[in-house]
Amino acid sequence: MPLSSPPLHNLSSLISSHGIATATSRTPTRRYLAVHAAASDTTTSLKVSTFEEGNLVRPKWTGETPLSRLVRALISFKPLYSILKLGARQVFISTAEKNNIPWREMTKEILESDVYKELDSIQNKSLLYPDYYLNPFHAYDEGNLTWLAAAEAEAATKSMHSQTSTIDDILDIGCSVGVSSRYLAEKFPSAKVTGLDLSPYFLSVAQHKEKRGTTRKNPIKWIHANGEDTGLPSKSFDLVSIAYVFHECPNRAIVNVVKEAFRLLRPGGTLAMTDNSPKSKVLQELSPVLFTLMKSTEPFLDEYYLTDMDETLREAGFVNITSILTDPRHVTLTATVPQ
Repeated sequence: MPLSSPPLHNLSSLISSHGIATATSRTPTRRYLAVHAAASDTTTSLKVSTFEEGNLVRPKWTGETPLSRLVRALISFKPLYSILKLGARQVFISTAEKNNIPWREMTKEILESDVYKELDSIQNKSLLYPDYYLNPFHAYDEGNLTWLAAAEAEAATKSMHSQTSTIDDILDIGCSVGVSSRYLAEKFPSAKVTGLDLSPYFLSVAQHKEKRGTTRKNPIKWIHANGEDTGLPSKSFDLVSIAYVFHECPNRAIVNVVKEAFRLLRPGGTLAMTDNSPKSKVLQELSPVLFTLMKSTEPFLDEYYLTDMDETLREAGFVNITSILTDPRHVTLTATVPQ
């Protein structure tokens, strides 16, 4: 999934040949200077880009502010929620198609394919889903546990975007339909990439697409499991990637996933996380209509924005924590396990 300048591009290029982020730590200035290394076979060049932070720590429509409480009250009114859900869905689709992402065409291709036969080989029927995962997400009543959500996930992911490595093993937690996993496999062709997700429908689409894609030296492995308790061996990965996952999780799940990532990483290993930035000027200045639509489809958005990610990473034992805006809406955090 090569995209021109998405956070996923920066996620891989923020990792140096030693698995340590090349960006400097967060500074208190409003305009954050993002300096990241672009990997190549022989040299490492520096690309410099600037994205403006807002004046607030987080958007005023999150947390326990009067505006946030008003929005929650509106969303809790079921008839209005149904209208908001429909409106949000139309915004998702129209935004994608305005950016030349053929949402409907991509969805139809998956739904009319033979993807359904992948489910039996992917699904772990003994897996118990955490309660938060059973909430409606993204205007889907059944959240991520539905074929429609899985069929639309790649288009939705793409619509959010505006050096040779010593990494051998990569885990992509919350891999969805494998967009980020495939990108990581392309950027680190010698590494073994594992994509892990709670939705067997998303994983079925991931496996379906991988089987029909370019043959890899190391095929991506797909695992149906809970990112809070993966069941995978300790110290078995050099890089754990978590892209666009935490804004869909309550605080307790964020803490548990971070702890699990620490357990899974080898000494010196890197955690790389990309998600919405609470300090994004663009997000802080969203119109009331847009942030109400957004909150109507994201039940844990407030908890995410109220979570101190740096402190959460430190409490889990991570060091070398860095944070940069990698586009006007998103932040990439990297942290390492002590040697």
